[in-house]
Amino acid sequence: MGGLVVAGLGGVVALALAFLVGAVHTGGRTTTVIQPVTAGKVSSLPSGSWVGVYREADAGAVDITVQATTSVPTPFGARTETETALGSGFVLNGQGDIVTAAHVVEGATSISVAFENGVTRSATVLGKDDGSDVAVIHVNPVGLTLRPLVLGSSAALQVGDPLAVVGDPLGFDRSLSTGVVSGLDRTIEAPNGFEIAHSIQTDAALNPGNSGGPLLNTSGQVIGIADQIATGTNQFGSSTSETSTGVGFAVPIDLIRDELVALERGQTLSHPYLGISTSETANGTAGALVAAVESGTPAAKAGLKAGDVIVAFNGAAIAGDGDLVDALAASHPGQTVKLTVQRGSSRITITVTLGTQPAQAPAG
Repeated sequence: MGGLVVAGLGGVVALALAFLVGAVHTGGRTTTVIQPVTAGKVSSLPSGSWVGVYREADAGAVDITVQATTSVPTPFGARTETETALGSGFVLNGQGDIVTAAHVVEGATSISVAFENGVTRSATVLGKDDGSDVAVIHVNPVGLTLRPLVLGSSAALQVGDPLAVVGDPLGFDRSLSTGVVSGLDRTIEAPNGFEIAHSIQTDAALNPGNSGGPLLNTSGQVIGIADQIATGTNQFGSSTSETSTGVGFAVPIDLIRDELVALERGQTLSHPYLGISTSETANGTAGALVAAVESGTPAAKAGLKAGDVIVAFNGAAIAGDGDLVDALAASHPGQTVKLTVQRGSSRITITVTLGTQPAQAPAG
């Protein structure tokens, strides 16, 4: 069996060309923004060369240190402890907004952001989404030189495409690791216990401390946010490692691109909710097997039952439970959908009005 453990996966975007733009005057200090060229004009690097990516993009990467207070149960009652966590991120714009992973800033009582030139600033959370594990935090930009990174697209990625990450694995700040796209459309677990669809698998070395940093293509564009690593287990079922195993995962940029705009504005995001757990069918036939239905959920109210096999979603074929996750991810709360269901020897259509994903997935 393999497992997923939250790990820092940092990265930074490289820009082929840049130009200096105006500064905002506040109290005699200025914010200097190095603006990237448009994504369509960024030149690709020679195959296998990452020197330029690192050299140009390092200024856009940030190191994130978080202080968080946790409650630890003891025989004498709960004890409060302060923990320090490390993560990575990147500059989103010239206003001081920074992208990282939601789990990096979970429970934070203070957040410190360090830039490439050693300058540090305290940060606040503008918005975060535990359903896709992304957050936008903010620092006062006055007096800083900021290099926003170019957001690319994850839509055209193919297995074998080269990529790189830059971040702070195990506290070794501004480290570069490279690899390829090892797999596409993987499903990983979000901090709230639900699933993140279309995740990118890579063999680039990802370790704790990299979380929240971007994955980069050879043009230096951000194509994903580093999120998790897979770990092995021994014969006792416990994890054998929480460091790189060559199987890491990133949230694709196309999944959260629109979310970033909402998070910058402090808006609360919502995801569609059906209220079932699923698995692959036992006999290998097409469809998503309904393993359990939570009471009071949209699925329960619509009449779905454990043992049903969902074979189509709004007319689109469902080959397995991964297809169902993808279909839900492309929907929205309040939407009415039609599920084609195989129930025993009968094929029926069930109409469901999707709900809003709760803050945490039901236990079990």
